[in-house]
Amino acid sequence: MFNYFLYRIGQFIASRLPLKAAYAVAVILSDIRYFFAFEDNRNVKSNLRTIFPRKNVGEIRRIRIHMNRNFVRYLVDFFRFQELDGEYIKRYVRVENLQVLDQVLAQGNGCIVLTAHLGNWELGGVVLAQLGYPLWAVALPHKSKMVDRFFNFQRESKGLRVIPLGKAFIKCVNILKSNEVIALVGDRDFTKDGGILVDFFGKSAYLPKGPAMISLMTGAPIIPAFMIRNKVYEGFTMRFENPVVLNGGEKPSAQNGKSSRIRKVGDEEVKKLTESCARVMEEYIKKFPEQWYMFKKFWAE
Repeated sequence: MFNYFLYRIGQFIASRLPLKAAYAVAVILSDIRYFFAFEDNRNVKSNLRTIFPRKNVGEIRRIRIHMNRNFVRYLVDFFRFQELDGEYIKRYVRVENLQVLDQVLAQGNGCIVLTAHLGNWELGGVVLAQLGYPLWAVALPHKSKMVDRFFNFQRESKGLRVIPLGKAFIKCVNILKSNEVIALVGDRDFTKDGGILVDFFGKSAYLPKGPAMISLMTGAPIIPAFMIRNKVYEGFTMRFENPVVLNGGEKPSAQNGKSSRIRKVGDEEVKKLTESCARVMEEYIKKFPEQWYMFKKFWAE
């Protein structure tokens, strides 16, 4: 209940101030919180040390501060979803390689868009929905039903349809059979089975195996895509990468999208494809570490 009222207050303030003023207020609050968020700061520092073992204390601290500031800007953008329309997209969002998504959908097997807790993945989803793509996003339900309804209303009011994690597998398979698009976040596992252990920045980490498993079972390609913030007041770049191939170079087996058959897959296939997804996420996280919002200890060690 308390968190729900905090979010609603945040939405009230963010939606009534000009964007620059809303960002400024959010950054002030972020900087105050930074001095008291001891556990988060330790976790972020540890994560960044793994990614950048040669950076000094000052460089790591700078990334941590900017990460916190970018995260609250992400929340401001989320609270202001009601202002998002075609004019906003033309003015603030540059879309790169969208033809990759069109080419995959032309194959008829649907598509899995894989992203990370990087930049503004929520905004990327609603922008894609606003552009007319049939998009579903798998989301972890919040513990509070009121908070969950609030978040889902923000998403669904702009055309993004939500599938709760835990009830997603069969729904995802049916959506892909209809040649539609599923958005999944691939850098943190929230399932009860613990995910799959893969190499990530040279250490073992548990990543969700759902994206690879669904892709291999249905033949739906995985396209990595990321919504990256440009300079603070210069909008975003949404970039689509080429479909992921198995670690080793081969493509996942495709099948007719109209088929009711679901192919059985082995753990090794799932691991290889998840590792290939991890390589793309590593590239973006290393390039934009101040936009990777990972406040928990990440690696298995």
